[in-house]
Amino acid sequence: MPENNKELQALTVALSALAGFVDALGFITLGGVFVSFMSGNSTRFAVEAADASWRTAALIGGIVVLFVIGVILGGVIAELTDRDRKTRKTAVLVAVAVLLAIGSLSAIPGWIPVSVTAMTLAMGVENSVFRRKGEATVALTYMTGALVKIGQEVASAFFGGPRWGWLPYLGRWGGLVAGGLLGALAHHLFGLHALWIATAVAAALAVAVRFLRSPEVQKTA
Repeated sequence: MPENNKELQALTVALSALAGFVDALGFITLGGVFVSFMSGNSTRFAVEAADASWRTAALIGGIVVLFVIGVILGGVIAELTDRDRKTRKTAVLVAVAVLLAIGSLSAIPGWIPVSVTAMTLAMGVENSVFRRKGEATVALTYMTGALVKIGQEVASAFFGGPRWGWLPYLGRWGGLVAGGLLGALAHHLFGLHALWIATAVAAALAVAVRFLRSPEVQKTA
């Protein structure tokens, strides 16, 4: 990620924080199942299957399928609105906001399965905010790649590479953690109704991307 793309760096941090916030809400609601971190879900799915805990395994498997459907939906939206990058980002973020709004509304009468479905789809869609040639260029809902890049950039700095090349990846990881912390605290205060906060943030970001001046983010892990 180029160091001078300050606006896009801020956007990636904000989107990572949004993912962390929603993931924390889902994790608490589902008792230990993620709605955005599918690597963790995949490992737990394998463990639950090995223990013959078929009900939990089916729940996790369903979440994984919903997430992939969300990614597909985000990709379709991105392709249909690929006239320019701002339009694409706006359309994808509007879809995220709409899905989170559906989840928020569903929480009012206690339709938790509908809320969780909408949250999971939204997290899948979010990964299409940054795309180039049909491929996601920035991972927003999982951070293993970002942590690897931190280590790689620090090692590179030892041998003449950019001194601060690791900072954007640390910012993205920090955004996810901060969002998760705020999501957990919000859930303690408001329960799943805290999803309205995420809805408002997604809507605000959909508006904010219209004012971006920086070029597209380069592909990162």
